[in-house]
Amino acid sequence: MFSARDLTLQQLRCFVAVADEGQFTAAADELRLAQPSISAQIHRLEQVLGVSLFHRGRRPIALTDAGLSLLPLARRVLNGVDEVFQGADELDGLHRGHVTIGTTPSIGATLLPLVLARFHSRYPNVSISFMERHSEEIAQSIEAGTLDLALVVGPLVNETLEQTALAIERMVVVVGADHELATRDTIAIRELRGVPLIMFHQGYDVRAATLAAFEKAGFAPTIAVDGAEMATAHSFVAAGIGAAIVPSIVATMNNDLHVIQIDDQVMERTICLVRDVRHTLSRAAMALRDEIIEFLTAGSWPTNAGGDLRLTLGDTH
Repeated sequence: MFSARDLTLQQLRCFVAVADEGQFTAAADELRLAQPSISAQIHRLEQVLGVSLFHRGRRPIALTDAGLSLLPLARRVLNGVDEVFQGADELDGLHRGHVTIGTTPSIGATLLPLVLARFHSRYPNVSISFMERHSEEIAQSIEAGTLDLALVVGPLVNETLEQTALAIERMVVVVGADHELATRDTIAIRELRGVPLIMFHQGYDVRAATLAAFEKAGFAPTIAVDGAEMATAHSFVAAGIGAAIVPSIVATMNNDLHVIQIDDQVMERTICLVRDVRHTLSRAAMALRDEIIEFLTAGSWPTNAGGDLRLTLGDTH
């Protein structure tokens, strides 16, 4: 009597190869085995199962009903074994893997390219999927399990999210080189009364912070252009259409802009590394998380943020 212990992966591989190729000779070439070895493996498999798997008198060789039933099961077993070996490879030096990360436009344009470049040089075979949205949308994707990690503006009000504060960043005003405020190094919010502004569209954290600052100062902003994205806002400012309040990390994305510090209100935001505690991080995701923290700990934050950013690594919510 035979049992499942007599069935081997080699037998299944030979069976699938013959089924795919339609002949023993082609299957032997595919597996780089001698044809008699292929025949012996198939014969042994038929003995173990107690059924015939092929109609051998036909050209090409055809599967019996038992063979047709076995084929999808054999593929499933072999695919599962391949996944086991792939997982082992990933654990052994991250030879393979995939990680998904989301971030806001300003962080995606400044910090993330530097981190991902270093990560890719260390783990060239790990593929990366990237999503650029606003913080609340990113948080929803993290909770849904479609993202492994995220760099967002926090803190977020989500109980399942682990939020590690990386840095606190100040907001600044940017104007074009010919703007009437281009000679200023500091400014109060009240001095922006009547100054045409480029406003980001709904969902931007900077937009909400700007409106709150003006409300605190007791007046509404004068809007020249409403609904801009980060890159277009810089272009509108450079063209002289208006000023803009932006995160310091992106203030010098355009060399034609002049940066002015806000001195009467502290407009700050906290950059957080986020993951959902309900979802176990893959080896690749853990490696990227460590890369981000190591990168910032080494003082490698983009230098254009200047003194307007201070690291707060280790403050976990």
